[in-house]
Amino acid sequence: MATPFPTIIYEKVGDVAHVSLNRPERLNAYSVAMRDDFAQALWAVGEDDEVGALLITGQGRAFCAGADLSEFGSAPSQVIARRVRWQRDVWGQLIDLPKPIVVAVHGYCIGSGIEIALLADLRIAASDTVFAMPEVQLGMIPAAGGSQTLPANAGPSVALDLLLTGRRFDANAALGYGLISRVVSPDESEETSWAVASQLAQLPPGFAAAMRVALRETGITKLADGLRTERRLSASLASIDDIQKR
Repeated sequence: MATPFPTIIYEKVGDVAHVSLNRPERLNAYSVAMRDDFAQALWAVGEDDEVGALLITGQGRAFCAGADLSEFGSAPSQVIARRVRWQRDVWGQLIDLPKPIVVAVHGYCIGSGIEIALLADLRIAASDTVFAMPEVQLGMIPAAGGSQTLPANAGPSVALDLLLTGRRFDANAALGYGLISRVVSPDESEETSWAVASQLAQLPPGFAAAMRVALRETGITKLADGLRTERRLSASLASIDDIQKR
């Protein structure tokens, strides 16, 4: 049964929990309201012993077209706008979730969309997906893990290229960079992602959680520490930009 939220669809199908971003008129741009709904859904997933895996998708023509920049214009400053987005630690919830996460992306997977995907375990992309990390070109740095997860998956050189230029790239390139796990045709995406999530839901309880911890602690810097660094740098750069505009 689906649970009503303003900006997402949350449902349980057997032992798979399904969260689908649901602002199709805005290409599922990530808003403060979506952050709140997403946080509640992730809490429910973590607390439900009947759930063995989480599948994240997007409604309409896109998975997620990035942060809803219209909200930045409504805040007194970018510093405040970014601080508001961190009042609920959705990214930390994704990292700490003790259950495997599958993300299926399609259409547009931009900025925050990539960052959500990179905090999952298996990432399935429809072949028509367009990717980009445009934050630096927009006068920001990623603030949802991109500065940490992008180089961890694609390597520092490719990550700097994608982050500094903001250029768009397709699903096959994303596969080559190590940002996604597999590419499927658009008409196979739903069936494949559900099949994978159902398979992972059958893993013995605790096994996936242990593997997630082991893999994320192989680097020199733990991801949680890296996220704190990214958050601090994002706030400091936003403060400088805010001062310069006065």
